[in-house]
Amino acid sequence: MRMSEGVEWGLHCCVVLAWLDDLTPLPVGRLAEVFDLPAEYLKKQLQPLAKAGILRSEAGARGGYRLGRAPQDISLMDVVIAIEGGTDPFQCTEIRRRGAGKTAGVEEFAHPCGISKAMRKAELAWRRELAGQTLADLIESTPATAERRTRRFIERTS
Repeated sequence: MRMSEGVEWGLHCCVVLAWLDDLTPLPVGRLAEVFDLPAEYLKKQLQPLAKAGILRSEAGARGGYRLGRAPQDISLMDVVIAIEGGTDPFQCTEIRRRGAGKTAGVEEFAHPCGISKAMRKAELAWRRELAGQTLADLIESTPATAERRTRRFIERTS
């Protein structure tokens, strides 16, 4: 399974916004500085999160991003779907029906092939695992030093 770096960026930004809820909204430039990322590209990664309601975007001089829902109400799958879209990572094109398969009887193709079934099973397990973990779970497993360091960074450079 390969995902774009936008998923990593989005999840890290969601964690930071949860930690710094009392300092939000944070402008995209400030979030970009926390991770030394290009602000314009980060903004493109955060926009689908806002569209999905995971983040809330506020315009104006004091605008920026904040979480749109409580951390326990945001699953990792929510973030993945918002950034990557809802398409299945494995696309079966039924190549078994081509070439030598052109001469096979229709009964041979009455059921999905083993490859397709295995891939769907793995994808379902992957989706279930990500849907079962929330932003709150990530926050709970993150060292408190990371939160304190990030807070100091934002407050010092504000």
